[in-house]
Amino acid sequence: MIPERLHNKLAKQIAAAEKKREKAIDVMYALQGHYGYMSDEAVVEAAELLSMTPLELEELATFYDFIYREPVGKYVIHVCDGVVCWMYHEGSVFDYLCRKLGVKTGEITRDGLFTVLPTACIGDCHHAPAMLVNGEFFGALTPELIDEILERFADEYFKRAITR
Repeated sequence: MIPERLHNKLAKQIAAAEKKREKAIDVMYALQGHYGYMSDEAVVEAAELLSMTPLELEELATFYDFIYREPVGKYVIHVCDGVVCWMYHEGSVFDYLCRKLGVKTGEITRDGLFTVLPTACIGDCHHAPAMLVNGEFFGALTPELIDEILERFADEYFKRAITR
């Protein structure tokens, strides 16, 4: 169940829109932020808020790469699978990440930190190969740079966990 505070915030945003449907993606992102992914419960709750059917939201959710219908790690790595990113690296960044983290597409690492997903062209081809980690861009990737990036995110997460 959506916390009252979040429900009220979303209801206010929806009311300010010309048409409720305009806020569908915003509502799904907010609920995904709350639940960690767009759960079945979240789809139903969003549909009620937006006066849409769960099927209409399901169609949107499965269209967008950044709406997750299954649980994901704390850090979601979207690897560009555009042709330019494939040309500028011996082997695949995607394959390297999956081997390094010991996961397949969409799986969560044992420590719960990472999920690797392919995504359409990121749009920064002159820095190929590229990826996003929770929306943060990284380009001109090499295996060494990827290792540094993964270490940085893992270190940040564990430092925050210790200070809580």
